[in-house]
Amino acid sequence: MRNLKLTLAYDGSEFHGWQVQPGLRTVQGTLADAIARITGEQVLPQGSGRTDAGVHALAQVATFATASPIPEQNLVVALNDILPPAIRALEAAEVPHEFHARKSARAKTYCYRIYRGDICPPFLARYVYHHPYPLDEDAMVRAARMLEGEHDFTSFAAVDPERHVEDEERSNVRTVFSSRWERVQGGCAQPRAAGPTQEREDHELIYTVRGSGFLHHMVRNLVGAFLLIGKGTMRETDLTRILNARSRAANPAATAPASGLYLVSVEY
Repeated sequence: MRNLKLTLAYDGSEFHGWQVQPGLRTVQGTLADAIARITGEQVLPQGSGRTDAGVHALAQVATFATASPIPEQNLVVALNDILPPAIRALEAAEVPHEFHARKSARAKTYCYRIYRGDICPPFLARYVYHHPYPLDEDAMVRAARMLEGEHDFTSFAAVDPERHVEDEERSNVRTVFSSRWERVQGGCAQPRAAGPTQEREDHELIYTVRGSGFLHHMVRNLVGAFLLIGKGTMRETDLTRILNARSRAANPAATAPASGLYLVSVEY
């Protein structure tokens, strides 16, 4: 048996999230079906995390065991022949048997895209959150830095005990290595800084966060809080109070829409 590591990109708007769900189209289920067609084996690939319905991935990582002798590169070609266009296999590699996409992960990076132009192009609407209204972006930039370090993020986790911790630990303590907002062009893949005096019609405001792990809805709830700060409804200093409360009820922010969220990378 070989242990294979797959790196995938997908358009989450076409799926009900990563995790297999009865009667629903999911990334994990679609990938498992494609592997079965190629190898004849019934496997359930394990992802680095469970992205929700509508959330996208630039480099999701999955692992599965197989007895198939198909070379890694040939497997990538075969998968992309079978998988729908909304999922692409980017790379496959044989890894040690103890390697696990989720358990072996040491850090992940997510980004959230907010389109700031007055009119969102129809070809972009599924991949951003359109918010053309006034925001104090400088306040959002300052607030993002306040979350760096180790914190209990219960106040920013979804209230669903069966799924609220993506890596199945009971602790809600996570370390955020970097947290920042940037004015950029070109989305999450290769952001370029945009000067404050440039035209904003085609610009985006992007939140990028790198951490040891993330709770269910954590990034989207953080973005929701930053938006309240940008609107002036909440102060930057309120973040500390909300963190210390360790209760989702203490956080007045709505969960930001899934369309703007991307899993950018996983580190091992």
